[in-house]
Amino acid sequence: MIALIVGHSKKSRGASNKNGGETEFEFNNNFVKSLSELLVVENTVVYRDTYKGLPDKVNELNPSNIISFHCNAFNTRASGSEVLYYNSSVKGKAMASILQTNIVKVLGLSDRGIKAKHSEDRGGYLLKYTKAPCIIVEPFFIDNDKDLQAANDSYTELLNAYINSINEIIAI
Repeated sequence: MIALIVGHSKKSRGASNKNGGETEFEFNNNFVKSLSELLVVENTVVYRDTYKGLPDKVNELNPSNIISFHCNAFNTRASGSEVLYYNSSVKGKAMASILQTNIVKVLGLSDRGIKAKHSEDRGGYLLKYTKAPCIIVEPFFIDNDKDLQAANDSYTELLNAYINSINEIIAI
């Protein structure tokens, strides 16, 4: 079973696009719901109650793999795709590489690479304290109009990139 974590929450919506108003939570909530329905592998959608409690909530499900869905934001000009993994997780690194390759192909944004994180880094707490291999996907910058447009224009292809990536990850 794979756990699909929707980044942020209804109360803490994450980054947003000031021109369109779309938030990180809204984009990923809709995306993950669609992905969950299309996947043939067993999966569960996880929502965050509190950030500190999220690893325990996910660990109770005993998933084989974990993907947390986010969007980057910085200065409305930064662009690109990246995937984060815990620095000592060999499988996490492999998962990140698979997803990064497939997302970059679909979105055509700059390849910011896969990034090893430590517990004190952004996202590091979740990556360290989940028992199963976990990655955090940041496929585009939601505050960048062109990045958001690329994601919306390639929505179906992006779903398929995740499906293909998850099927490949499960086979590892």
